[in-house]
Amino acid sequence: MAAVAVHNAVLGEGRPMLPYAEAGWPEGTPIVLVHGYLDSWWTFEPMLRAMPPGLHAYAPTQRGHGDADKPSDGYRPDDFADDLLAFMDSVGLERAVLVGGSSGGVQARILAGRRPDRVAGLVLLGVPASLADKPRVGEFWNTVRELKDPVDRALATDLADGLTATPVGRGFLKTVVDESLKAPARVWRETLRGLLEADLRATLTGILVPTLVVWGDQDPLLNRADQQTILDAIPDSRLLVYEGAGHLVYWEDPERVLRDLAAFTADRF
Repeated sequence: MAAVAVHNAVLGEGRPMLPYAEAGWPEGTPIVLVHGYLDSWWTFEPMLRAMPPGLHAYAPTQRGHGDADKPSDGYRPDDFADDLLAFMDSVGLERAVLVGGSSGGVQARILAGRRPDRVAGLVLLGVPASLADKPRVGEFWNTVRELKDPVDRALATDLADGLTATPVGRGFLKTVVDESLKAPARVWRETLRGLLEADLRATLTGILVPTLVVWGDQDPLLNRADQQTILDAIPDSRLLVYEGAGHLVYWEDPERVLRDLAAFTADRF
């Protein structure tokens, strides 16, 4: 079992402080795990604990989420992508494989398209090609746009419970719900607004780095056609389908994700 250390990254003047977890072999291939909407570095804790030799992982908590600073603005996908680059600078990462989970893959692919010199590869774990066309997301937005503090725990629990096709540990689920409730209502609202108002399909253009797309065939949010849109847009990409898995494959089968990630990164450095 890998040791997990937690630090704080100061991104520079005018930028937030971001906690981050670090695990793995010191000389291993650097990977940056990028969490999605309302999560924190804790969403990758099962992967971090099982980090195999050959990989060195960094998992930042993004602005507004978890224990990160919560500025009054800056919750568009472009803002998160800028923070991601600043995070890499702050921890001395010249080049890394970016691993985006759920909507975290949006800012990861924005950075991959803009700065291929800093991105050795891209792994997208249950990442949407677009969100504005997803009925379930639209229904959720109708709730979130009226949200007030404190956010109802039942809402956060229902959201987390509905994203997997196989059971996950109740203690882990409680932790990720607790983490999501650290985000104030305005962060729930403005982050989702940013994802819905951005042209997410446009963020798929210009990505030339090798890309691995992972999708669970029981994903309640994203269908196979959505993933095909990503494959069609990124020339050097391939798909792995996890049969029986839901939206959050890194919760449901973290060890398989790590095996596939290790194989993908083996020839990147």
